[in-house]
Amino acid sequence: MEYLPRIADDVLRERLDAFGAVLIEGPKWTGKTTTAQQQAQSVLKLQDPDRREENLATASTMPSLLLKGKQPRLIDEWQDAPMLWDAVRIAVDKSGGIPGQYILTGSNTVDMGKIYHSGIGRISRMKMFPMSLWESNDSSGEVSLKQLFDNPDYDIDGATSKLNIPDLIRVACRGGWPVALQMSEKSGMLVASDYVNSVCEVDISSIDNKQRNPKIARQIMRSYARNISTLAKRTSILADITSGDITLSMDTMDDYISVLERIFVIQDIDAWCPAIRSKTAIRSMPKRGFSDPSIAIAAMGVNAEGLEMQLKTFGFIFEQMCARDLRAYTPGFGNHLSYYRDRYGLEADLVLHLDDGRYALIECKLGSQEIEEGAQHLKEIKRLVQEHNKTEKQVQLREPDLLMVITGGEMAYTRPDGVKVIPLACLKD
Repeated sequence: MEYLPRIADDVLRERLDAFGAVLIEGPKWTGKTTTAQQQAQSVLKLQDPDRREENLATASTMPSLLLKGKQPRLIDEWQDAPMLWDAVRIAVDKSGGIPGQYILTGSNTVDMGKIYHSGIGRISRMKMFPMSLWESNDSSGEVSLKQLFDNPDYDIDGATSKLNIPDLIRVACRGGWPVALQMSEKSGMLVASDYVNSVCEVDISSIDNKQRNPKIARQIMRSYARNISTLAKRTSILADITSGDITLSMDTMDDYISVLERIFVIQDIDAWCPAIRSKTAIRSMPKRGFSDPSIAIAAMGVNAEGLEMQLKTFGFIFEQMCARDLRAYTPGFGNHLSYYRDRYGLEADLVLHLDDGRYALIECKLGSQEIEEGAQHLKEIKRLVQEHNKTEKQVQLREPDLLMVITGGEMAYTRPDGVKVIPLACLKD
């Protein structure tokens, strides 16, 4: 099977050059193990059924034995034996902090009560996401996100997308799962549905060996999908779930959602709340989302043909695809996404924060008719930041470094007002 290069390859290489161990976290099926194997010299797979019991027994009695092997040594799905975390930390300490000794991969977060030390300074953390359109060879890659930030004179005019709206719907349904790219188009469309089934039937309970109802898990994911890219309240989601024959308490729903977050299925986007409005005017609840748009599509039970008839629904899914790709293009530890919305209707669908303090205000607009409105929103938020800085000399806010409307269109250009209009399928890191 051909390995498609990932943006995470360089990130992992840099971390291995600097730290004794690197932890790669993220949703299952995103290629964490395969990416790690490109740089590992030996591998321990804790979920190998032929050696699982033996490995777990060794981990509980003398975990250091499992660390023996050519380095960097990959420990796959380490969360199955949490004591290996401290074993790796101690091994790195004993070596004097020699970099590049271990790679750990995990598909869910671990109860830190089972770990004695956080590993700060010894074990670096990085996240992997489903493949971006650039990594899956669906984006032309003519516009670099890094260059947009670094070069004010970066010329994007005339860069073209390889995908039209039906194509975008197709790649959203397929998702960023590496295995789907190795299949026929028809077979690849089944991967996301299988992913949702696996989450609801197995993962929702196996994470902590607590039995949970697959039907409830499926209903929660379906309701989340129906509210994707919105600020739906928990009470609204609960009401949607219990509108049929399911009885569910808020505490139980929160338990399920917490698990879905721990296994990186649900990935909400937090609010950005700068002091440009009163605290009561800015919306602060999380925006609902998944780690890949195909999860929402599969959870709703729709297909590409159905979405072509529901472009308003696909507009919300398109925003999630933008979020997925932006996360993949900015994998640094301090980089993150938020959103802005206030009670006056002013919004930025996404705010991309870099770890050096720079940030971009972004609107995600599937159709060309919405570009003007999106650009005006971004300019108004920038104006409010500037007005704040004029009146609040002691507490200055950084002005946005980039205003960008990401579209489902075919050509990139810079507007006379400086706003960048860029098709999603033109972007790369």
